[in-house]
Order: sequence, then C-alpha cells, then structure tokens
Amino acid sequence: MSASSPASAPAPHFGAAQPAQTVDLSIVIVSYNTREILRDCLRSVEQGLGDLAAEIFVVDNASTDGSAEMVQREHPQVVLLRNETNRGFAAANNQALERARGRYALLLNSDTVVLGDALSNCVRYMDDHPEVGVMACRALNPDGSTQMTCFMEPTLFNLLLKTTGLFRLPWPRFLGREHFAHWKRDSERDVPVVTGCFMLVRREAMEQVGLMDDRFLHCGEETDWCRRFRKAGWRIRFAPVGEYIHIGNASGRANAPRRDLLLTAGLIRFHRKHHGALA
Repeated sequence: MSASSPASAPAPHFGAAQPAQTVDLSIVIVSYNTREILRDCLRSVEQGLGDLAAEIFVVDNASTDGSAEMVQREHPQVVLLRNETNRGFAAANNQALERARGRYALLLNSDTVVLGDALSNCVRYMDDHPEVGVMACRALNPDGSTQMTCFMEPTLFNLLLKTTGLFRLPWPRFLGREHFAHWKRDSERDVPVVTGCFMLVRREAMEQVGLMDDRFLHCGEETDWCRRFRKAGWRIRFAPVGEYIHIGNASGRANAPRRDLLLTAGLIRFHRKHHGALA
C-alpha cells in the first residue's frame, strides 16, 4: 500500500475509516531508514504485548534501506503503509491513526525497545485513570540512564536560544527547568508535554480534539497536540509503570543542521498558532 497525497486538514477523526472493535491497543511506528533498529523495536513490541489485543502499524516514509521489505518479510501481521515521499512525523502518524481501532493508540518511535510488561502496565494505568488523555512512562538511554522525555511548553526564550544557536551552550538553570531535570522520574506527575517517542493516547480524547496538526513537519507537533488535549480538559500524565529504551534521533544523525532548522521552524509555528503573529 502506498500514499503520497499532500498534507490534509489537521484534525481528521481517529479511526473514522472503520468502526471500533475489541482492540485494546493500536501501535503506530513511523520509520525512515531505520531498518535494523526497527526490527528490534518490532520484536520488543511483539514480545511485550502479553494478553493485549493489539494491532501494529508501520508507516514507512520512503525509506531506501529496505525497511519496508523487512517488515513485509519478517512481520507479515503488521499493517504496513508505504509512502512515496517523506511526509513528516505528524502526517505519517495520522495515516495510521485514521485506520486504528484500539481503545488506546501508542505513538512509538522506531528507535525504541519496549521492556518487560510496559505495554500492558500502561494500558492498565489508563483504564484505572479515565481522566488521563495522554500518558508516558520512563525512557532510558542505551546506557541505562534516565532520558528526559517530559517538558514544559517552549517559551520565547527557548525559541531565541534555538534560533540563534545558543541552545548548544550550557544553560543548566533554564534548560534543566524546561525538562524537569531534577525530577528522577520515579513518581507520577502531570506534565505539560510528553514526546512522541512513547505517547499513549486515549481514543475518546482523540475523538474530541482530532489528530496531529500535520502542518508541523518534524518538530512541534507533540507540543501542539498536548496543548490541545489540556485545553479540552484532559490530563497529561507521566507514570513510572513501565520502561523503554530510546536510542534517539536514529534517522537524522547525519543531518543535524537541517534538524535544528526544522526544530526552530516547529517552535515558530507553535508560537504563531497559539500566541499570535507577534510570537
């Protein structure tokens, strides 16, 4: 299956293409030239599902490394959506979410390895906390240290740092606060934003606010989505009920300058959308 149509309106309905069935979890993985780590990710997901009724989507953003062929060959049960061009993170996720049937949807990066019972524990947590629209669990770096995947909304000061390149300098007081650096991730907490590397979202919440705004190409989409969930009255929660390893930026290491430009563009779009042209 392939798709190459341009970005559509930002808020299609979750799962509108087919009626909801008894599926606990729809897992959506967007991939771009990450064949080997995507293989590890899929294996960890399949081993960690337990008794969950689940469906797995891989949206391949025009990879040239054989990622899509690997999925077809080694994971025939996975729903593979192949794009002829790289449509970006938000649009690719939306492609799968429009087809998803689960009570919950998990946005999962291809460069992650899910550990133990993280998936079933997170679904159980959401079942027990109906006020939570979005949750994340504990992310680990490959060396076992805690990774910062919850943060405050970016301020104009953060935007200035990104735009000028000053964010590469040490700003422990400000950036530490932005990422809750002094919090060990060993307790539950409401947070403003969680990243899309592991983002579990309630179906009813998505039906209320719509899907990701696919005008964001590679950066800012999670921040915008979380803002919309909070505005609609849903809580965004971190809960240390599971763990996963996140390698981090596996598909873009060779093009850091372009990634920085996309990050800056995403932050500018976010501020213009929510704070007006003066931002």
